[in-house]
Amino acid sequence: MNRTFLAASLAAVPAAFLYSAAPAFSAEKPNVILIVADDLGYGDISAYGGKIRTPNIDRIAKNGVRFTRGYAASATSTPSRYGILTGVYPWRGNVAILPGDSPLIIPTDRPTIATMFRDCGYRTCAIGKWHLGLGKGNSDWNKPIAPGPSEIGFDYSFIMAATNDRVPCVYFSNGNVVGLDPADPISVNYNKNFPGEPTGKSNPELLKMHPSPNHGHDGTIVNGISRIGFMKGGKAALWVDEEMANVLSGKALGFIRKNKKRPFFMYYALHQPHVPRVPNPKFAGKSGLGPRGDVILEADAQVGELLDLLEAEKLDKNTLIVFTSDNGPVLDDGYADDAVRLAKEKNYSPTGGLRGGKYSLYEGGTRVPFIVSWQGKVAPGVSNVPVAQLDFFASFAELIGGKVPEGLDSQNHLDVFFGAKKQGRENFVIEAQGSLAYREGDYVYIPAHPKKSPVAWATGIETGNAKEDALYKISDIHTPQKENIAGKNPKIVQKMKAAMLEATGGRI
Repeated sequence: MNRTFLAASLAAVPAAFLYSAAPAFSAEKPNVILIVADDLGYGDISAYGGKIRTPNIDRIAKNGVRFTRGYAASATSTPSRYGILTGVYPWRGNVAILPGDSPLIIPTDRPTIATMFRDCGYRTCAIGKWHLGLGKGNSDWNKPIAPGPSEIGFDYSFIMAATNDRVPCVYFSNGNVVGLDPADPISVNYNKNFPGEPTGKSNPELLKMHPSPNHGHDGTIVNGISRIGFMKGGKAALWVDEEMANVLSGKALGFIRKNKKRPFFMYYALHQPHVPRVPNPKFAGKSGLGPRGDVILEADAQVGELLDLLEAEKLDKNTLIVFTSDNGPVLDDGYADDAVRLAKEKNYSPTGGLRGGKYSLYEGGTRVPFIVSWQGKVAPGVSNVPVAQLDFFASFAELIGGKVPEGLDSQNHLDVFFGAKKQGRENFVIEAQGSLAYREGDYVYIPAHPKKSPVAWATGIETGNAKEDALYKISDIHTPQKENIAGKNPKIVQKMKAAMLEATGGRI
């Protein structure tokens, strides 16, 4: 990093803070809050030109750099979050979407962004969606479960095991199910139902929200909504979807109040707008785009509560905030909530005009909202410099004097995050459900994946998998991937393919 250039832009920060090489506690070190929305698209917030008004997320953009070419590590959740926390490409370990009863997939001896912050004197927490596995497999949910967030660097955690559409539908606080009645133990199975337990498939009359056909969201019913997988017991501990945002927000705000006198790192994983989309009655019907639009309004309100608390506690000028999404958007992802119909009627594009979406190698799969803000330290503006979530690890380590272990794919682009440099990532490997593509400069190369589906199951989203190689030139948001120019540019294709093979160790 160009330290002189960054130092000039952060003149108010003591030199010892900028140049510290040892991971020692310092009162000048900023708090860092990483907010990761779930399935939120490039066109889903108003700061990016979206039709849904998100004034609180816009507040972050107003005080920071809004990147128009910010990329997730994957087009799906588990791999993307793995990349954020480890700084390693998820495809290197064949990381895929996990069921809710999977063991922890991050080895406890692997450094994470949380261990890096903790080693630098930070108090660390993970709040919200987890989806990286818990325990060692075949967990007894009625006992403390380890390993989990605590074993990979988080001092405090309040999480869902996986997603809000998967069992077990309970919260976990530091490895323990919250509110569990020992007399009503929890059992979970992803292969078969428990005798006598109703399901969405067998008992649709019990549902207040119905699953879409062929998506598999017709298992155990919790709060009038059928989920993926089966569970029984734990009735006192089951979450209520309409209250989930309030519960998670309360935990985030409580952590800040408790740790305001020391530097902290918060991984705040919002559950919206992932399915099932069940807004609090305060937001129901307010977006004009059905439940999906309503829960985006609710997520924006969560962000507003956090920003208001930072201001009230006078922490806003000493807190670096990053807002992003784990992957691109999807409309019908398992429940009949009118998202597809309303988007069509309202001429609404959650990708902001990008091709594809969640599950896709196209830009809509991994090009997401990406805002970096630190009031008074980051000059507000808009940047089209390519940046990647994979680089949070190395960049934050540069910020606080942390250690970056060998073998990471994460690169230090702190000066780019701060808007102080115009040269970002030179190349990036894109991943979607095990398929890979490669971006370098303004070109995206998608090798042929003839044996894989061109459409993501029942979502209708183009995956980018095709029988022939594809090459697209993308300079900005206004040049969507419409024309495959591979046939006209064989030399560029050859060059991109060679570069991709080098970057992936021979994997296509």
